[in-house]
Amino acid sequence: MAFRAELRPLTETDHFRDDLGLGCAPIGNLYTAVGDGDAVATIQAALDHGIRFFDTAPNYGAGESERRLGAALAGIDRDTVTLATKVGRMIVDADGTEMPVGASGAGLISDVGYDAVWRSIEGSLKRLRTDRIDLLHLHDPEDVDAALSGAMRAMIELRDQGVVRALGVGMVRTAPLTRFAAEAPVDVIMEAGRLTLLDRTALDELLPAAAAHGVGILAAGVYNSGVLADPRGVAYFDYHPAPPATVTTALRLEEACLRAGASLADAAVQYPFRHDVEGVIVGARTPSEVEAFAASASARIPDALWSELDRIAAG
Repeated sequence: MAFRAELRPLTETDHFRDDLGLGCAPIGNLYTAVGDGDAVATIQAALDHGIRFFDTAPNYGAGESERRLGAALAGIDRDTVTLATKVGRMIVDADGTEMPVGASGAGLISDVGYDAVWRSIEGSLKRLRTDRIDLLHLHDPEDVDAALSGAMRAMIELRDQGVVRALGVGMVRTAPLTRFAAEAPVDVIMEAGRLTLLDRTALDELLPAAAAHGVGILAAGVYNSGVLADPRGVAYFDYHPAPPATVTTALRLEEACLRAGASLADAAVQYPFRHDVEGVIVGARTPSEVEAFAASASARIPDALWSELDRIAAG
């Protein structure tokens, strides 16, 4: 399945990959600092591999991810790329005062109010050097009722005005996402790390609810923060050091992949496509990482391997 119409560039290019997106948290200095030049090279590598969907957020590096993405795409025809960003978190100092891009000591607070969305989108448009956002996500809205009455109302107005083409909600927890799929006029839901080889909780309620209401699914966090990319290194799961039992399961998954002539990363990238998702979003901080996940998306995986991976994941 490919990105639905609302998520596709208005003008397609040659060698267009309509099933992959670049997650831009890493170029916002997630875990490791990234220079401007490296960030631009990473974006260029994605373009070179036909990737035209870019997912960012204000809180990725206190605005640095958006700023770098905007700079990297400055010479690119806007209609040939799809930009996704988020609202729902504000960049503030210790006193709660909003902070500028990349400010030292900046923190984050959740703000799913109506007015906060307008302030947030204004900053994002400036940093991204654009006059529209193709997909606007509500980011980690823990208070669903407040978000539905506040932020979602502003987001709908932005879509009605043409500032935004499509609406979504993105977070790790599936219970709130399931409610949004059923109760909000969203186009897509972006689940993070809940439709992976290790964690399949999105299959329980989220995916059925999305299907029932015509809401698409974007799969992010397919490596579960790293353990499914490199379980033998410094393995992370959900942004924390992976528990020993999780690492053990990941190693068993890896061994099964190697016996079948595939890699664990290949299977991690392709697994969500077995469940009719709109597309897969993978983060990268270097051109080589972009090349690796683009290759994983096209790698051959024997059908029999999936059954073996399902058995291992089930314990």
